Amino acid sequence: MRQVAATIVKPLPDHLFLVHDGNAEMRWEAMSGVGYHTPNDRFFVRNHTSTPLIDAAAWQLHLHGAGLRAPRAFTYDELLSMPSRTHDVAIECAGNGRAFYGTQQGDPAPGAQWGLGAVGVARWRGVPLRHLLAEAGLRPEAVDVLPTGLDAPFEHHGHVRRPLPVAKAVDDVLVAYEMNGRPLPPDHGFPARLVVPGWVGIASIKWLGDIEVSTSKLFTPWNTVFYRDVAAQPVKSAFELPWDARLPIRGPHAWRGRPGPHVLRGRSWSGRGRIVKVEVSFDGGRTWHLAEHHGPHLVGAWLPWHVQWAPKHLGSAVLMARATDETGATQPLRTPKHPFGYSFDAVVRHPVQVVNG
Repeated sequence: MRQVAATIVKPLPDHLFLVHDGNAEMRWEAMSGVGYHTPNDRFFVRNHTSTPLIDAAAWQLHLHGAGLRAPRAFTYDELLSMPSRTHDVAIECAGNGRAFYGTQQGDPAPGAQWGLGAVGVARWRGVPLRHLLAEAGLRPEAVDVLPTGLDAPFEHHGHVRRPLPVAKAVDDVLVAYEMNGRPLPPDHGFPARLVVPGWVGIASIKWLGDIEVSTSKLFTPWNTVFYRDVAAQPVKSAFELPWDARLPIRGPHAWRGRPGPHVLRGRSWSGRGRIVKVEVSFDGGRTWHLAEHHGPHLVGAWLPWHVQWAPKHLGSAVLMARATDETGATQPLRTPKHPFGYSFDAVVRHPVQVVNG
């Protein structure tokens, strides 16, 4: 049952991805017309080292620590035989949108210069983490859960690992083994990974091999040096359009026989709750129009929306989309800079060119 895994530096179709230092960012135009879920071959890739080769027949998930009464290990076949759950969940890199600190706000941040494509929604199937913790005898005094990946150590920091509070771990976290109805692809964590709804992607540890449960707070480089003080993801929006898309002029002002207005489509999401409103501007933020939405309202996933636009003038235009979630959080026009470029949630100015069709 050995899986042949490619590394993250494999050639990638340039119509689906942009590549940043070996990490692959989904192109938003590649999501147009494909349905609610991000196909596996278009889902962004973010690895700290490279994709490991893991033999599922030899793989085990070890649960141990002072927070458990009966530490034990689970095999892949045992995992597959347990009661499963299926959830639609967004996973998003904490640095998604980092490039806009520089290109839009004039204050660049270090790190991979992601646009808005370091996010995806998949249908994940697996075993609730609370079930595995119960099987291992979770103690009432347990405080933190520390999942560790089996990929190569990162520099001198060791294996990628980041603690979760027990309250989150027993709430909605999944130990997933399927992605969109298929076994996890190697780049996305085969044979098993965590899926942590609403939280930054680093919490959803891939190639899961070890879970420590402690009775005190735990600290690793991934919550002290990197990704410090980041948890739930903010509100964001994106158009399903290429950057600098060329859109032909349309509408009653155009020549007879021309098609009607453009239907612009996009998606909005928030780690804190459902999206309840999306507004779109066609004039760089001077006026705003309510977008119509379709598809499910899912916490932890995204809301597809659409709006009609009939441009009246040739030349450059700036499209903007801003969303509001059920907590009342709305995307700002400008956001304070994070020193590592995390949590960019400002409205993105998306340039297009209106041309003769």
